[in-house]
Amino acid sequence: MIVVKDSKDFDVVVIGSGVGGGAVALQLAGSGAKVLVLERGPVLPREAQNWDVEAVFCEQRYQTSETWYADGRPFRPGMFYFVGGHTKFYGSAMFRFRERDFEALAHEEGVSPAWPIRYGELERWYGEAERLFGVRGEGGTDPTDPPRSTPYAHAPVPHEPLLAQIEQRLRAQGLKPFPMPSAIDLGPGGRCQRCANCDAIPCKIDAKGDAEIRLIRPALLHGNVELLAGVQVERLITDDSGRCIVAAEVLEGGVRRRITAGLFVLSAGAINSAALLLRSATARHPRGLANSSDVVGRHYMTHNTTALMAVHPFKRNPTRFPKTLAVHDFYFGDGAADTPLGSLQLLGKIREPMLRGPLPSVPRFVRSALADHSVDWYAQSEDLPHPDSRVSLRPDGAINLHWQRSNLRAHERWVAKCRQILRDTGYPIVLAQGFGTEVVSHQCGTVRFGNDPASSALDPLCKAWDHDNLYVVDAGFFPSSAAVNPALTVAAQALRVGHHLRTEFFS
Repeated sequence: MIVVKDSKDFDVVVIGSGVGGGAVALQLAGSGAKVLVLERGPVLPREAQNWDVEAVFCEQRYQTSETWYADGRPFRPGMFYFVGGHTKFYGSAMFRFRERDFEALAHEEGVSPAWPIRYGELERWYGEAERLFGVRGEGGTDPTDPPRSTPYAHAPVPHEPLLAQIEQRLRAQGLKPFPMPSAIDLGPGGRCQRCANCDAIPCKIDAKGDAEIRLIRPALLHGNVELLAGVQVERLITDDSGRCIVAAEVLEGGVRRRITAGLFVLSAGAINSAALLLRSATARHPRGLANSSDVVGRHYMTHNTTALMAVHPFKRNPTRFPKTLAVHDFYFGDGAADTPLGSLQLLGKIREPMLRGPLPSVPRFVRSALADHSVDWYAQSEDLPHPDSRVSLRPDGAINLHWQRSNLRAHERWVAKCRQILRDTGYPIVLAQGFGTEVVSHQCGTVRFGNDPASSALDPLCKAWDHDNLYVVDAGFFPSSAAVNPALTVAAQALRVGHHLRTEFFS
């Protein structure tokens, strides 16, 4: 058992204020622990540019200016460093993983490995996460829905008229579309205005269920939790034995110092958590902390994804909040093959500035016409883990990504099937654009958990095998990526881990 000494600055230091770090902090709020949450970014300013599509997409006002590398090619990653992490910009989708997602599952190009826990061990915490985030949905309507012990606390977001028509056309094809679970504050007394500014855009009226609003702010209402923003953690420092983390070396306002604690919870995101562990290498741990298995940074995944614009040249789409519909009929395969294909869900409404990057040579009036006449979808397939798909550090300390693409044949089949499904809803033109290395919004798998210290970095409660007081609780712990958005699963496991820490050490 870990003994938290009075001489430490804090009992627990949580690195990162996104879903994982926020959920752990909230679980420890009101306990006997003195908790500090460190966030490298500031509180996102509430300003007119929050809802300015030009500022967000074209000027990239909120995106990091860091340079990362993809096999030596420099790029500016789609990373956002603010209190609340990437959830300040996510599209509010909150899916549970399917029961079979936790088991070994054969795909067309390989096997998705089993998790060291099963769905039943997270089910309680999924329900708690849905409650905390205010998720709106309807259980039992998704044909792949896992069992639930509690219903959603809020009814699903109603379809706008055009999407209600499309739902009926999907049903006419024999499909079972269902309300997409979404974390927005809608309904009587709610803040949501059902505007078009949700997916990939911050909410300036706090109507999106993000980690700052739903986790960090409630945690800070308790006197034992503090937040320190604008502080970048550069290294974790161990004691002489190498078994215990004694301090986080941080950079704040150009000044470097150390913050000591009895427990450390790393939740900086799958890429940055792996990079921090690698950057903290010592003589005892030459491959980086938590890395005697040599898996830290490996098995990087981020989903195979394609945006689809279903266009009808004579029908405008007046929908403002479209993220209300999803299709999982072929999640685990179709009649032509028994291997999984993926999920199909509505995207936030695409507007002309969002098309300038993928369609720079197309005249602006054509881009505007496309955006005005499209219904926008997101096809997603599982990205299989591969040991050579990895996060590594360059000699100058910068992050390099090598994404070993996998399961692309299945994704191509899924995109082709989606295009036909959308044509059959009455949209004769379906444009497709795949996403590449620069899009890291579903990053996972770089600090995987498991039952064997030889093949995993973390145990089933996300504690590092190599260290007595280090936990890693972001999507880095995923052994597989499934084919749905990762946020709710991160939240569920983080609540489980936070509950363990509270009852084991601070009750």
